[in-house]
Amino acid sequence: QVQLVESGGGLVQPGGSLRLSCAASGIIFSGYTMGWYRQAPGKQRELVATITAGDRTNYADSVKGRFTISRDNTRSTVSLQMNSLKPADTAVYYCNAQIQFGTTMHYWGQGTQVTVSS
Repeated sequence: QVQLVESGGGLVQPGGSLRLSCAASGIIFSGYTMGWYRQAPGKQRELVATITAGDRTNYADSVKGRFTISRDNTRSTVSLQMNSLKPADTAVYYCNAQIQFGTTMHYWGQGTQVTVSS
């Protein structure tokens, strides 16, 4: 069975940093594009960052230059280093694994809360 488990969320002050991690099991990790998405209260879930099996990354404009996504295929983990956090970053952050077999298949973690507040 496929399982994605996020960790590292919490409460931080504006300008602070957090590092989120996601541990994957039940998939051939190195073959998947991994990503982080987030959903704020009353808002639609949005893409934050992705990293492909070939280590190509892309970021939402709102986080570019502040967040860094990385993966460790040996440990089957993907991380999101978040710096210079803003109140607008407050959301539940979800780990995502995706692969294309004619159509794109997605797996999701249960999410971890990030709150940025003074």
